[in-house]
Amino acid sequence: MNRFIDGLAILGDFVGNALVKVFHTIALFAIGAAIVWAAAGTYLEMAKTGHFSVEDILLLFIYLELGAMVGIYFKTSKLPVRFLIYVAITAITRAMIGMINVSHKVGLDIVVASSGIFILTLATLIVRYGSFKMPLDTGLEELKDHAPVQHNKEAPNG
Repeated sequence: MNRFIDGLAILGDFVGNALVKVFHTIALFAIGAAIVWAAAGTYLEMAKTGHFSVEDILLLFIYLELGAMVGIYFKTSKLPVRFLIYVAITAITRAMIGMINVSHKVGLDIVVASSGIFILTLATLIVRYGSFKMPLDTGLEELKDHAPVQHNKEAPNG
């Protein structure tokens, strides 16, 4: 009876890991396609108007960083947090340019946005330092190639 339950656990782990992998792949392709679609639509809209602003170019950089993040996540199954911070910095920079274009003067909103960029830059430094000094063991090795998880390693086979 014990072998039957262990066999079911191994089968359940295999099926569960396979379903997670399939969902992971489909979701990443959907997100990647949405990024490409949005970037292409934005670019075509800019080309149609015949006018590219710095804000428009920064928006394309945001799409680029999101695409790179999806690509890295697709290859490594690890979410690069630094890329999210880069996207946030680029988005704040884009917003700051918009603020300056509207008011043509520097106000408290620009100081707050600049402070946000500074804090995000410090966060990037901390994340990079932390990942260098304390590499993360995610435990994803047990999922590699849908290998079954060993439940009772110390228990003798019987």
